Amino acid sequence: MRTSPPNSPHIRGNWRRLGTAAAAATTALLLAGLGTAAHASAATTPHKATAKTIAAQVAKAHVQYAKIGCAATPKKGFAACNALRVTGGTTAFMEKQAALKGVTPKTISPKAASDDPTGYGPSDIQSAYGLADAAADNGSGETVAIVDAYDDPNAAADLATYRSYYGLSACTTANGCFKKVSQTGSTTSLPTADSGWAGEESLDLDMVSATCPNCNILLVEAKSASDANLGTAVNEAVKLGAKFVSNSYGGSESSSDTSYDTSYYKHAGVAITASAGDEAYGAEYPAGSRYVTAVGGTKLSTSSTSRGWTESVWKTSSTEGTGSGCSAYDAKPTWQTDTGCTKRMISDVSAVADPATGVSVYDTYGDDGTGWGTYGGTSASSPIIASVYALAGTPGSSDYPASYPYAAAGTSALNDVTSGNNGSCSTSYFCTAKSGYDGPTGWGTPEGVSAFTG
Repeated sequence: MRTSPPNSPHIRGNWRRLGTAAAAATTALLLAGLGTAAHASAATTPHKATAKTIAAQVAKAHVQYAKIGCAATPKKGFAACNALRVTGGTTAFMEKQAALKGVTPKTISPKAASDDPTGYGPSDIQSAYGLADAAADNGSGETVAIVDAYDDPNAAADLATYRSYYGLSACTTANGCFKKVSQTGSTTSLPTADSGWAGEESLDLDMVSATCPNCNILLVEAKSASDANLGTAVNEAVKLGAKFVSNSYGGSESSSDTSYDTSYYKHAGVAITASAGDEAYGAEYPAGSRYVTAVGGTKLSTSSTSRGWTESVWKTSSTEGTGSGCSAYDAKPTWQTDTGCTKRMISDVSAVADPATGVSVYDTYGDDGTGWGTYGGTSASSPIIASVYALAGTPGSSDYPASYPYAAAGTSALNDVTSGNNGSCSTSYFCTAKSGYDGPTGWGTPEGVSAFTG
């Protein structure tokens, strides 16, 4: 994982000012008749908004955000989580809600957390990816495993709050839907609690709930963020019967990756997903494993199209955005046929990850510890895709499900993302979206579940 410049403006301090992007967005709202020159927390006169104006307003959503505690650049042999938490600004969800009501947002500088959600919820995710019917009917009996490091002591309680708020069925230890274990499978001898990883765990659990509300959830907590312990936790998840395993973490590639592949990530009949990374163009591991589905990130906004949504490559700056690239070590899987990269190419598919168009998460043990927050990063997209696999049904026992989207390439089962980039590269499709396959978004985002079954 690469280190951001120390004075990179997107992570400086606590965002003491909104900056030019926010000012431009505010100006756009004024021009659209949806803003006011007064401080945004002041009372305003409601303005009606057209569908076109709503789409434009959502597209200009602007936020400030920070890496959570587990996202710091890791030392060799360790991984960081791929999650970012919104600390201010106006999210796409807030813009959308205000515009639909024909009023200006109550504030353009919300607190880091609030009494109510400020990001996309289950209905948004299911709508964006054509999953409403599958989410209602499928997933019973399937288990999605979440692998993270350290313990979140409030995981069960926070999960219950999220699901209750959105009207989802209870998923508790008592009813057998939720289970939390250590990397050895123990339910009582758990790792040390960690507030940074707790935010990551809440994000992951909530995204499974949002995407596959009928699924069981298994949280496997590694005793540290070392590659070996996280890999051991993956093996434990599979041992305990999970057919879908999400990994929202990554680190620098190394010559050890090929041995990690066979030791930890090579599980026939199991759909294993991994975040592509949050530091813009460049390859990470385990997303680089040929046995996992590498999941890139998009900016997801409402639109006036028949789909109702539009996506582009998530890129906030030259050092923050979805990861992608050609692996330096991992062999190319047989189902990848792009010719510019002779080894494993990242990504395979993608889903929402931009913090500006981020998702709602409920967490009371994380970095801010205050309840509702909005999160982004490819830590959101990985559990979403793992849950789409679960909605599609149990994989074939000898299959490596990373191959499934390739069989549906170029069809209506995937939303092709054709705009945006995550940096500069010598081979254009490694970092720039185009029609068909590209590194930042793979073959695109789900449109239903048919691209995720054999």
